Amino acid sequence: MRAIWKGSIAFGLVSIGVKLYSATEEKDVSFHQVRRSDGSRVRYRRVAEADGEEVAYADIAKGYELPSGETVILTDEDFADLPLPSTRVVDVLQFVPTDQIDPIYFAKSYYLEPEKTALKPYILLRDALDTSGQAGLVKVAIRNREQLALLRVRDGVIVLSTMIWPDEIREADFNFLDQDVDVRQQERAMADSLVASMAGDFNPEEYSDDYRDALQRVIDAKVEGREIVEPEEAQPSTSNVVDLMSALRASVEAAKASRGEVAAAASAPTRKMVTASATPKKAAKKAPAKKAAAKKAPAKKAAAKKAPAKKAPTKKAPAKKAPAKKAPVKKAAAKKAPTRKSA
Repeated sequence: MRAIWKGSIAFGLVSIGVKLYSATEEKDVSFHQVRRSDGSRVRYRRVAEADGEEVAYADIAKGYELPSGETVILTDEDFADLPLPSTRVVDVLQFVPTDQIDPIYFAKSYYLEPEKTALKPYILLRDALDTSGQAGLVKVAIRNREQLALLRVRDGVIVLSTMIWPDEIREADFNFLDQDVDVRQQERAMADSLVASMAGDFNPEEYSDDYRDALQRVIDAKVEGREIVEPEEAQPSTSNVVDLMSALRASVEAAKASRGEVAAAASAPTRKMVTASATPKKAAKKAPAKKAAAKKAPAKKAAAKKAPAKKAPTKKAPAKKAPAKKAPVKKAAAKKAPTRKSA
């Protein structure tokens, strides 16, 4: 590695000489712009708008445009005269608990290597940070820009992580934050269970950039002159989730199955729905059960509607007694019949 900055850490009255190295590197596949027909490189020239003449890099300055449209020209000499007390010095402001720093503040990380004459104070500062669990909040100027930064320990080396300023963080102003969402307790419990089932220790070696690997294979195939045929993978469904509880439960069981708990998943009745082979069939079997329940619901309502109809005749019972009073009239007619026969 090549040092990109040299300076010192001002730790109280102690000055620790250090070198700054980039702790990370981009490994993305890089490309050049070329002409499609023959692969000839396409290059850009710095051209002045006023006359179209090409401008040498040494003749380029920085311009700040005013609201009026006029431009203020700043040269390297103007930047050199700016008061930057933290130039070449990592000035420790205070020590703070690491967990109080929101990761949104972090920008880029650098390794700090001690100068040969500063090894002992470097070790003292490193061990003090490691033992206390604190991090050093510092100010540092890198490439003529003053930044907040944090000193912490990683693998026995002091790491300087630059930070952005508080006014550079945008406010999370979204409409959904003011909306009231009715979340059931069962749904919260299932969501907590999903998080617990997927919890584990962070091992960065388990993850890789699949897109970069695939792109590299395409490039290698182009070099070998062979055609790439990639099988199409099934795309996840984009349909809306109707039953949130079912989706959470299935996610929990899928997470457990991926962690080697397949046997336990197969033994429980509610877990069979997430196994790779049983999911479609058993989901299909359960679907009619839900429909049957839906059909029974109207039947109950219909019965409830007919109940008043049965009670209605009981209210009209007095109307039925009126014909009962006419019955003696019919019997009287029956008694007159014999008198006619005697005549």
